[in-house]
Amino acid sequence: MKVCVYCASSSKVAESYKTEAYRLGAALSEAGVACLYGGGSVGLMGKLSEAMVARHGSITGIIPKFMVDEGWDNPDVEMVVVNTMHERKYKMLESVDAAVALPGGVGTFEELMEAITWKQLGIFTKPIVILNVDNYFGPFLEMMQKAVDERFMRSEHLRLWCVVERAEEVLPAIANAPVWRSEDAIGIAAL
Repeated sequence: MKVCVYCASSSKVAESYKTEAYRLGAALSEAGVACLYGGGSVGLMGKLSEAMVARHGSITGIIPKFMVDEGWDNPDVEMVVVNTMHERKYKMLESVDAAVALPGGVGTFEELMEAITWKQLGIFTKPIVILNVDNYFGPFLEMMQKAVDERFMRSEHLRLWCVVERAEEVLPAIANAPVWRSEDAIGIAAL
């Protein structure tokens, strides 16, 4: 199994976020699950990769060349260098069995929203798990409910993702995620 993990590179965030990123890396490694992530060495990205490297887990960074030029890449992990952010996002989803979102900023939100959009359209049909550490994603989840309430989305679209609070719950959430079939997605998406 292989998952992609979206998460922040900021090192200034609360320790609880870093701790859960480390726990996720440990859980993935111990289960033999390979990981694709943004390729950074600090913040949540750093803690995720640190845990995986310490346990000899399989982790690969997908990073645009301009970030490598800035020195943002992690020298401790295998790295795939791409030309653009678009290519990075595509490569992170093209061969994985699930996508997981830890807390992060606008980049994490953008990646998560693209995965959700692709799933809504049947382009990506794998589980999406939101690791809602300290209810970080609470306002986002409220906004998604509002989109349903205001009829911008169907209620079925609230099943595009699962929400958990602890890293240990991620793999069971992936295993128990509702099936989303590409042949049904367009029909559901049509309002």
